[in-house]
Amino acid sequence: MAEVLFEAGLMLAVLALAGTVARRINQSVIPFYVLSGMIMSPFVLGRLGFDSVAGYAIELQTYITLLAELGIVFLLFFLGLEFSLDRLLGSSEKIGKAGTLDLLVNLPAGVIIGLFLGWSVLEAFVLGGIVYISSSAVITKSLIDLGWIANDESNPILGTLVYEDLFIAFYLAVLSAILLGGGALATIAVDVAVAMGFLLALVSAVYLGTDHFGRFLDVDSEEMFVLRAVAVTVFVAGFALAIGVSEAVAAFFIGMGFSGTDHLHDLERRLIPFRDVFAAVFFFWIGLRTDPAVFPAVAGVVALLVVVTAPTKLFTGFFGGRFYGLDDRRNVRVGLGMVTRGEFSLIIAAIAADSTIGGTVLTDTIPAVAVGYVLVMSILGTMLMQYSGRFERYVVDGRSAAPAE
Repeated sequence: MAEVLFEAGLMLAVLALAGTVARRINQSVIPFYVLSGMIMSPFVLGRLGFDSVAGYAIELQTYITLLAELGIVFLLFFLGLEFSLDRLLGSSEKIGKAGTLDLLVNLPAGVIIGLFLGWSVLEAFVLGGIVYISSSAVITKSLIDLGWIANDESNPILGTLVYEDLFIAFYLAVLSAILLGGGALATIAVDVAVAMGFLLALVSAVYLGTDHFGRFLDVDSEEMFVLRAVAVTVFVAGFALAIGVSEAVAAFFIGMGFSGTDHLHDLERRLIPFRDVFAAVFFFWIGLRTDPAVFPAVAGVVALLVVVTAPTKLFTGFFGGRFYGLDDRRNVRVGLGMVTRGEFSLIIAAIAADSTIGGTVLTDTIPAVAVGYVLVMSILGTMLMQYSGRFERYVVDGRSAAPAE
């Protein structure tokens, strides 16, 4: 127990140092959290001879994975708080158009690249999912840090993320049944039915149960308020994961349920520390499980994915913003905001790694590609958002300088 406590303290100290350095040089904390996890892992420090807790390398233990899961849960919970069901229904047409454009461009882009590499249709389909899904966790964190969350450009970003998260719930159910269940049609049908049934139940609870969500938090004690909010969020997310549904999607709907109550501002104020601490561990966890030694073998594939799929997200994000009637300066922000990939790409890769069918492309190559791709895109995406002003000025100035027709 002493070693575990020491390791946890070391992890938090490293995160605090990484965050301090990032703030000092006016950079996003997210890439620094990821890189700090990578440096502290046995893959880096371990190979330098620091291969134990006493030697300062940090092992990927169960409790770190649990804290990382809580980071995903609370990031998506806060996303739900920002996106009420009324807002979702009121923007359903715009979300549908922007989300469908995003899906029809970015998922096929990954599939085509996989087929171009000579992979099977199944392997290409897995790669398509990895490059399609933007990171709700990282993007939400960036929106909050940059102060974009209350701006007009947040609407198409959040709306498209909601569309993606709903689609990926179905995608993961199908993919898990194929890769982990041997591809039996009956297994696929049952898993998909369970996932869709649970999500329908959550949507119904949000739609019909706003008063119940509000009464659940009607307590005089701040301690009980926080405990109840955390308990219901983690319990539902955990139950969802246990039956094969994304815990992130479940947490999103719980947040959406609370967003229509009078407790919205109290939830944001009291739970922000939970979100920020666990989110930091989540990004550290991404780095901790990343072995830089795999990058040379897949560097060409990662580079190809970055060169192709960063522009496709910029394209679909920019034109997705137009469905919302935004000016091109804000459309640039939407495009830049959608570039980041993260947690869902890694979840898809983890399913591929555990596959009971297929060969080394599924179990070895795709996970290595996903880790390198996510690392590059998480850093690239957060930096593009941070320096969006330069791209905005280029678009606006370029249009104003163009001769009138």
